[in-house]
Amino acid sequence: METGRAEDVTRKPAWKRWLKRIVITTGAIGFLGVAFIAWANFAAVHAGQGKLFDDVSKVPGGKVALLFGTDDRVKGGRENLYFRYRIDAAETLWKAGKVRLILVSGDNSEKYYNEPEKMKKALIERGVPKDRIVCDYAGLRTLDSVVRAKEVFGLNDMVFVSQRFHNERASYLAKANGITYCGFNARDVAGQGGMKTKLREVAARVNMWLDVRVLATKPKHLGDKIPLPE
Repeated sequence: METGRAEDVTRKPAWKRWLKRIVITTGAIGFLGVAFIAWANFAAVHAGQGKLFDDVSKVPGGKVALLFGTDDRVKGGRENLYFRYRIDAAETLWKAGKVRLILVSGDNSEKYYNEPEKMKKALIERGVPKDRIVCDYAGLRTLDSVVRAKEVFGLNDMVFVSQRFHNERASYLAKANGITYCGFNARDVAGQGGMKTKLREVAARVNMWLDVRVLATKPKHLGDKIPLPE
């Protein structure tokens, strides 16, 4: 009986030691994960510091705008406010005489899904001349849009048009690719829809850092160069 009790006493400390190791390891992994997310976020914010404007009068003139695409509707058929506010911002830039051309870059990977054409139509309805709008149909991701603007359309200096959080991420990508940039911030979206987008942005910034620093990710499509109109 005494031997059994002695074995039981030695067994419990071993179990506790394993539990402690698991807790410490899990905590360390969690801490590193949070630190990595925070670093990726800082990198994006820092890249946009002093280069992203809410006031159109502060945007340098004579540039080409890179308008990031999105659909005009969300699931359920409701209006996508990100779309409307980006069009508002692009219209403001154009009417203030800050840009000479608008490059609309978005996803057209499916037959009946065409972000650039929807944005082009909306811009024309707002008074932007048709010949001052160019569509990039292979802007599948922000990385694709930014790099293609340089490698395919020959732009080395551009003004981003999107919500601030998106412009920050684009700024990091542009900086990593040797592009001169600034951004004009579209109005942000409040409420539940805006919160969901902000949560997705956490993962997007992690991917942004990995694409540049680890994976050296290239756009899915490059192809022949396309000269922009003067």
